[in-house]
Amino acid sequence: MQVQEGMSPVVLSIGPSHTLRAAARLMSERRVGAAVVVDPDGHGPGIITERDILGSVGEGQSPDRERVADHLTRDVVFAAPEWSLEQAAAAMVQGSFRHLIVVERGEMVGILSVRDIVRCWTSDGAICPVPAAAAVG
Repeated sequence: MQVQEGMSPVVLSIGPSHTLRAAARLMSERRVGAAVVVDPDGHGPGIITERDILGSVGEGQSPDRERVADHLTRDVVFAAPEWSLEQAAAAMVQGSFRHLIVVERGEMVGILSVRDIVRCWTSDGAICPVPAAAAVG
């Protein structure tokens, strides 16, 4: 299965001047764990994730004063739509991140998350048995 089959073609994009609270609100409303940060003056998109926001709040910073620009990842790894999901998963594990921006011919065409990969693999029949103790709850 390829990235293009598992990715979401709808991407939440925000600007670098958004506050972390605004980013969190938009991500929460759309039920996504990341937003692509588009800076017209920058050298390409960045990404802000729920982890970035959580880290800032955990350090005692104010989500109403902190700007996305100061917390985003600028050194982004991009995936091609024709990559296999295995390639994408390997890149995520190697880079310790959970989202890939999908680019085709220089244009952003989607985003792929670990959740997307798991969803694809489980619908393909790669369902792992759940231990009895883990199922209780």
